[in-house]
Amino acid sequence: MVVVAWLAGLGLLLKREYFKSSTIRLAEAATRVGPGASYYTLSMGGGSIGYAASTVDTIGPTSPGDTTTPGVHVQDVVVIDIEALGSIQRMELTTDILLTRALHVRSFQGSLSSEAARMIARGKVEGDSVLVLEIDAGGSRPSRQRIRLERPIILPAMLPLQLAFGGELRIGRTYRLRMFDPIAFTEREVAVQVQAESTLMVPDSALKDPVTGQWVVAREDTVHAWKVAEETGGIITESWIDDQGSIVRAVSPVGFRMERTAFELAVENWRRNRGAARVAAGQNSDIIQSTAIAANLELAPEALTALRVRLGNVTLQGFDLGGGRQRLAGDTLIVTRETGFGDGPGGPRPTGFDARLPISASDPALASALAAEALVQSDDPRIQAQARRIVGRERRAGVVAELLTHWVYDNLEKKITVSVPSAAQVLENRSGDCNEHTVLYVALARALGLPARTAAGVVYLRGHFYYHAWPEVWLGQWAAVDPTFNQFPADAAHLRFVNGGLARQVELIRLIGRLRLTVLPGA
Repeated sequence: MVVVAWLAGLGLLLKREYFKSSTIRLAEAATRVGPGASYYTLSMGGGSIGYAASTVDTIGPTSPGDTTTPGVHVQDVVVIDIEALGSIQRMELTTDILLTRALHVRSFQGSLSSEAARMIARGKVEGDSVLVLEIDAGGSRPSRQRIRLERPIILPAMLPLQLAFGGELRIGRTYRLRMFDPIAFTEREVAVQVQAESTLMVPDSALKDPVTGQWVVAREDTVHAWKVAEETGGIITESWIDDQGSIVRAVSPVGFRMERTAFELAVENWRRNRGAARVAAGQNSDIIQSTAIAANLELAPEALTALRVRLGNVTLQGFDLGGGRQRLAGDTLIVTRETGFGDGPGGPRPTGFDARLPISASDPALASALAAEALVQSDDPRIQAQARRIVGRERRAGVVAELLTHWVYDNLEKKITVSVPSAAQVLENRSGDCNEHTVLYVALARALGLPARTAAGVVYLRGHFYYHAWPEVWLGQWAAVDPTFNQFPADAAHLRFVNGGLARQVELIRLIGRLRLTVLPGA
């Protein structure tokens, strides 16, 4: 789960509301944007785990095929090795943005590629009022939507340019914005604060050490820069940007660092020393192990009917801690396992266990849990056909939920996967971690008319709580199941913090490295 939260925080293409500066002033200032390239080392723990490159071309067109209108072309590339439970996987994120000279977005394309999957998001602004968004995540056809715009859009890569050329870099100023997530089609509040101004030293050129064969700093340059903190949903990212709108340094909430340097130091040294860099990074480079939370008591989750846990060191506001099997009393979370079905404890069954499928979508509370999404392609013919094969003629909601749990567990190879999970790609690849198990389960359930959604939080396993994802299905109430562990229902050591797709799951980032859990006696 933490892999998806981390990737979502890194890779989502977002829309932000313009700052309060004059559009005319921005257009005039933007004529000073010049071509150039910047290179960065990416590190976690004590060593480099990848590199990034950002280029600006001022002669690019403002739309594909347009060779006459001057504009700005911005391209970002991130290549990174992500270590999770000893498995190291390559991930590449690219973003191409075409802008007018006034820095208005005309079109963009972003892609995320890994060994497991590939996702591409494309956007094109028609006039100034409509964004045509297309997401290709391996389904039979791309997800496509037309979104009405109330104002020009700006993507994350454009925030430094907006600040630098919009006259917004003044210490102490705070700006409140609305961000748009083109995957989840939702907006969220953002606060940007200019915190400091300073001069930084940055490697400007490199030379090769004849003894070690490594590139080393040949000369450094001074850069005038501003420190900016961006907050969304309690998640704070800090960065230094220069007067030309380029990032100099940045730090993410999960300890991921980005520092500008010379090309040879960022790219050539990483390509030559990837193994040594991972050793230098040590355990802190393993994103799963470094984010696990040690438990104060040994538990036997399969024997638990209820669990009481005190939550500490974080603000609980905004999380989905109450409802269904969970109850929050002050800072104490009580989780009670469902009764009366599967291998769960005895007791009355949920009222909707024997309800016949499909469940009506007329209930607004359930409609979203039945709808197809860009990454949950429940309308894909292959997913619908597979769902029918799994359940045959069975239409009782509870029995269908159990059949799906066991089928997904039996048919997916258990493998840590670095990707944004897509149900269609998971069905094809038949492997993945909790994210892949969950997204496929949710798509299969929705294809049969069984409301299902993703829950994300932490789960107890061998002395630690790990970030995890699992499905919830509607059986007259929301009931937790876990196809990753073949649990129907899920044990009481599943602590849910959020419900929903990537837009909600990314909020787990504000827990990472901060959340303290104390299992209370009597659990």
